[in-house]
Amino acid sequence: MSLTKIGDAGMPAGAVLQVVSAAKTDTFSSSSTSLVDITGLSVAITPSSTSNKILIIVNCAVTGADAGVGFSIVRGSTEIYLGDADGSKSRFSMTGFYSSGSPTQYAAGSNHACFLDSPSTTSATTYKLQGKTRSGAFYIGRTVYDLDNDNASRMPSSITVMEIAG
Repeated sequence: MSLTKIGDAGMPAGAVLQVVSAAKTDTFSSSSTSLVDITGLSVAITPSSTSNKILIIVNCAVTGADAGVGFSIVRGSTEIYLGDADGSKSRFSMTGFYSSGSPTQYAAGSNHACFLDSPSTTSATTYKLQGKTRSGAFYIGRTVYDLDNDNASRMPSSITVMEIAG
């Protein structure tokens, strides 16, 4: 995790005041049908003014053995930046790559999300990624099939938050 903080006195609206980032280069898996924290993809930032915004940039390599796989951006314990509710459909910040068999079993993509949040606080605020699946397992940083050959892959994920002067 890296942190850069600049005094915001006299900074114009839109100026970047601080940046906090976390990178995940190892893998994670879960079969949870409820949202679970993705370890290593959590950052805390303390805004200097309630009028400032937080820009969240996520790169998350998520794949699943079944459909209904994805991740949500969470502020504290509240999901933010979700698709609208529609019946029993899952709601995510970004869905994952679903792979059920050859040749896609070794495929994966990097999923991106970018959102400008208005937390309206000067308290320390945690932003993190949580994931879930409809059934089967989901994986972060790897392909669904993970045999020891050059068809399988490893991919990094990251979350970066920036305080933006309001």
